[in-house]
Amino acid sequence: MQFSVKPKKRISINITSLVDVLFLLLIFFIVSSTFLEQPGMKLDLPESSGVESVKVEGFTIYITADGSLFLNEDPLTMDSLPKALEEIAPRVDEKGLVLKGDEGVRYGIVVKVMDAARNAGIEKLVVATELTGERE
Repeated sequence: MQFSVKPKKRISINITSLVDVLFLLLIFFIVSSTFLEQPGMKLDLPESSGVESVKVEGFTIYITADGSLFLNEDPLTMDSLPKALEEIAPRVDEKGLVLKGDEGVRYGIVVKVMDAARNAGIEKLVVATELTGERE
């Protein structure tokens, strides 16, 4: 009597789909990562030795060395600032309003801008600085 010998089946794990998933995850993380580039005006921000870093999004008030005001890229005067802040106040959420002032700006102007933001109902104001040694 002759027994037939069945060939053994080779067990293999198909990793093609695993490689596809890994590449998709890699692409997702590359695309979703953001590079912090701050478009806007050239300001000499004051230096700070603090280590907290905040992602800049939303609305930004720029105060140049000569005291000129800009909301994002739109020029403002000190008289038109309260009205402009009241218009954007409902759209400013938990990210807050970013204040970027040149280090040569008079302190009184910064206080007036901060007071106008508070009176407009903006509860969070982020003051932008540069880390010590970050300048080129």
